[in-house]
Amino acid sequence: MKNWLLGALLAAPLALAAPAQAFEGPELYKGEKALYEAAQKEGIVVSFDTGPTWANWAAQFKAFQKRYPGIELVYNDIGSATTVVTLDKSRNRPQADTAYYFAASALDAAAKGLVADFKPVNFEKLPEQFRHPEGQWFTIHTLNVAFLVNKKLVKDVPESWADLLKPEYKNSIVYQDPRSTGQGQVIAFAAAFANGGDEDNVQPGIDYLGKLAKSGNVLRNVGTTPYAQFVKGEIPIWIGYENDGLKAKHIDGLGDDIAVVIPKEASAAAPYAISLVKNGPNPNAGKLWLNFITTDFGQGIFAEGFVRPSVPGIKLPDSVADKLPSAPQIRPLDIAKATAKKAEIDAGWAKAVLGQ
Repeated sequence: MKNWLLGALLAAPLALAAPAQAFEGPELYKGEKALYEAAQKEGIVVSFDTGPTWANWAAQFKAFQKRYPGIELVYNDIGSATTVVTLDKSRNRPQADTAYYFAASALDAAAKGLVADFKPVNFEKLPEQFRHPEGQWFTIHTLNVAFLVNKKLVKDVPESWADLLKPEYKNSIVYQDPRSTGQGQVIAFAAAFANGGDEDNVQPGIDYLGKLAKSGNVLRNVGTTPYAQFVKGEIPIWIGYENDGLKAKHIDGLGDDIAVVIPKEASAAAPYAISLVKNGPNPNAGKLWLNFITTDFGQGIFAEGFVRPSVPGIKLPDSVADKLPSAPQIRPLDIAKATAKKAEIDAGWAKAVLGQ
C-alpha cells in the first residue's frame, strides 16, 4: 500500500537538497558525523518492509530524519518472505539499502547471498543466537509469547502454562496454528521451554499443546492474528505476542480490562532482524540507518512501541519501563535451530492436537 511512494522515488531522478549542517551535540557513537557526511552525498535510504504501523517504525523514521536532515527515508511494506523474493529478483541491480524481516527470512536472504557483512553499533552485545557471525543479519527487537487475558471474561488470570490446564478455562483459549504461522511455531517452543524441552527437543511443547487440547480449554486455533476479535471481546485468553496485548491495553482503549502475562515457567523471544543489502545503491545512508536503530537511543524507540529491544541492558524510556517489566524467564530463540524443527512441529502438533 505504500509501494507507490517507493516506486515513484525509484523511477524518477531525485532533486536532492543542499547538504544540511551536521547535527549538534555529542555523537551517538564514534564516527557518526563522518558517516552522516558520507550519507548526505547519497541523500536517501531505501528501507524494505518497515511498515510504519509495525514495531514503532513510524517513530524511528521521524527521529532519524530529525537527527539527519537531508537524508530522505522511504520504505515499503511487503512482508518478510516477499522481501527476500524481491531482493533475489533485483540482485543484479538492487533497489533496497536495508531489509527487515522475521529472522527465518534473514537466514534465507543470507543463504542466497543477498546481504552484506555489516556490524552495527552494539553488535557484539547481542546474544549469539541473534546475529550472523559476520553481520549479514542481526536482531533489532523481539516479540515475546505472553498470555493476553480479557478480565471481563476471565475471573482468575492465569500466571503459568500449568494454570491454563485448569478446568475453569474451558473453551477459553485461542492461539495460532503452528503449521501455517510463525507465531504458532514460537508458541510451540515457548511451551517446550516451560516443560523441560529446548530447541533440540521440542517434543515437551508438542505434548503440552496436545494435553491443552484434550483438556477442552482451547476454543479454536486460527491461521491469522485474531487481534480484532480480541479487542472486540470475543476471546477470553489469547496465547500471542506481548506487544499486541500492550497495544490493546494502552493504545486501543481496553485499559485495565486486559492483563498481559509472561508465563512464569518460561517464554520465548521471537527475533526480528535487519540487514544491509549487498550492493545497495546507498551504502553509507543504509549503514547510518542501521546504526541509528541499534544505538541505545534507537532501541528505546522500539520499546516505546511495546516491542522489547534485542540489545541487552538497554535503559527503557520512562513511558514504558513499567509496561515492560524485567522477565528473565524469556529465552531467546535460536532461529536456525527453530527453522530446522518446523516439519517436526507441524507433524507432531497435527497428531497431538488434531489426531491426524
